Amino acid sequence: MNLKTEEMNIKRCSWSGNDPLYMSYHDEEWGVPVYDDEKLFEFLILETFQAGLSWITVLRKRENFRKAFDNFDYQKIARYGDNKFDELINDAGIIRNKLKIKATISNALSFIEIQREFGSFSKYIWGFVDHKPINNKWKSLNEIPATTELSDKLSKDLKKRGFKFVGSTVIYAHMQATGMVNDHVIDCFRYNEL
Repeated sequence: MNLKTEEMNIKRCSWSGNDPLYMSYHDEEWGVPVYDDEKLFEFLILETFQAGLSWITVLRKRENFRKAFDNFDYQKIARYGDNKFDELINDAGIIRNKLKIKATISNALSFIEIQREFGSFSKYIWGFVDHKPINNKWKSLNEIPATTELSDKLSKDLKKRGFKFVGSTVIYAHMQATGMVNDHVIDCFRYNEL
């Protein structure tokens, strides 16, 4: 059996489909605990732009976002002015939504404020799950919620701190992506690995 056939026979969460980019994201990133502030901010930006769209749309533009937003450097993003905003709104490689671009800039400022208060954004956000992932035991995708009481609470706190486009659904997706919750279904090969 060749590697390609083997990869196709691996049991994954069905949302990853058979798109190689999606499968790779599922296998290597989704649900892996992220404690690095830079990576947490990257996911926050991507989740913000994903609001109302499919994740694969954002994933396909991820490298364009990386280039457009200075490698997701929140220190630089916090200092963006009108010229950079105009450059971004005219960048066909990203999702050109004025409100989401403005939110990314203001979210960078709020992100830095949280770092000042808590020492790191990681300490702040992981504090909501007692600094360790929640391992759910879903048998099918139908069981996985779009929001939880915890994502409601975190969303509300982020909004209170000035964040935009951080509704409970966006925040729960962020929690899933960064491994705060393990929402791989139990028969997925990644479930036990994480």
